[in-house]
Amino acid sequence: MNLLATPHRCALLSRGLLPLTAAVLLAVATPAHADTGKLLLTGGVSTIEGAAGGGISPWAVIGTQATEGERGMSAYLSRVETQDYGLTATGVAVGFNDRLELSFGHQNFDTGITGTLLGLPGLDLKQNIFGAKVRVAGDAILDSNTLMPQIAVGVQHKQLQSSGLDATLDALGAKRSGTDVYVNATKLFLAQGVLVNATLRATKANQNGLLGHGARLGGADNGYEFLPEFSVAYLISKNIAVGFEYRDMPNKLQRAGAAAGLGDGLRADAWKDIFIAWAPSKNVSLTAAYVDLGRVVPATTNNKKQTGVYVSAQFAF
Repeated sequence: MNLLATPHRCALLSRGLLPLTAAVLLAVATPAHADTGKLLLTGGVSTIEGAAGGGISPWAVIGTQATEGERGMSAYLSRVETQDYGLTATGVAVGFNDRLELSFGHQNFDTGITGTLLGLPGLDLKQNIFGAKVRVAGDAILDSNTLMPQIAVGVQHKQLQSSGLDATLDALGAKRSGTDVYVNATKLFLAQGVLVNATLRATKANQNGLLGHGARLGGADNGYEFLPEFSVAYLISKNIAVGFEYRDMPNKLQRAGAAAGLGDGLRADAWKDIFIAWAPSKNVSLTAAYVDLGRVVPATTNNKKQTGVYVSAQFAF
């Protein structure tokens, strides 16, 4: 089974730019958007799921440039390239009063060699992610000289669109929609220029939901798992940050894959990255990263770890 391919990259990017451009125009045209804004990079960047944070893990911060008493909007375009797969992610987020964040993300996953070996060359997996996050305690800036972190709870509902992979997911007992719930704590040590985030996520999502949610074949565990995510960022100047992220992944498809005769061929590993983020202005941030997604459908990739690059642009108001 192979789930990722790299043809049609330019077409994917051009399609991804359309919703991004529309979102930016809407943000500019919306009255009462944030004018003052936050300190550079303290609101995080856009994750590939739409929530504010790092590239692969949400933080407790509320995205956009909106501070207390304001509302704001952000839009992003991200691209991940590994040896065998490609992912284009676009989306928008709206922040209210630095308290509530609503987000929408769209992912287009190029299944590469996996789709080819399944007899589905050029197969793309498309997913929509609807998110909400609420700050429930603390303030990253105001509490930066204490040990109190900013704490938020969030939810992400993921819907995988119908594709040629539907029959395979049905055979494995994986559903095409599911909901993640998470709580995170973000601590900003402003004087030292250090940000630390810890997230605990309840999830059934296989490879972030791109391979469905849960599994039942072979008696595989179909319940929620509580998995950790960590981020550390260091502000080397007022507008440049470097950091590291770790996100554990459920391994629900491994037992189902073994029951289907694939052995360890559907095993999943944790995601990791090392990133650098640059904010040339308060409304723009650019991020680049080295990513290690571990094994993604190793049955079709010779058990190879999927490493590569991640680039992202965010516009926030």
